[in-house]
Amino acid sequence: MSNSHVTRVLFVCLGNICRSPLAEGVFRELIREEAVDHRYQVDSAGTGAWHVGEPADRRSRAVAEKHGIALEGRARQVSDEDFRDFDVIIAMDRENQGNLERIRNGGSARLHLLREFDPEAEDDAEVPDPYYGGPGGFDEVYDIVHRSCVELLEALEADRR
Repeated sequence: MSNSHVTRVLFVCLGNICRSPLAEGVFRELIREEAVDHRYQVDSAGTGAWHVGEPADRRSRAVAEKHGIALEGRARQVSDEDFRDFDVIIAMDRENQGNLERIRNGGSARLHLLREFDPEAEDDAEVPDPYYGGPGGFDEVYDIVHRSCVELLEALEADRR
């Protein structure tokens, strides 16, 4: 991969209101901090359409704000074009990874689970869905997402060299 190439990264969960917008926001902040934001295009989406057009869940926004991150996007559903437009698609769990594999209709995007990049994760670990739990679940998800995104960025930067 050449250094002039913009790497396009898409984070995906079920409804695109909890985990994937948080991952998008964390990754945006990391690339900004590392001054490599010009090398990346980042977005998030959901495999389901229930929340299309809605902002991120207030609990995701609250945990992000606690860490100095603003979640400003609106939920959208994954499209066929995403598999062609993005280089890497990062699923939050195996269910969404399976849904992505089923709906994929071409394209060359590489598909990964986010926790493949988590140094503390066991094999096949997933980012838990905090939607039906309390605020503590969102703190746990932030911690998982942050350390996974740090390693994801490191891996993508290594690919650029």
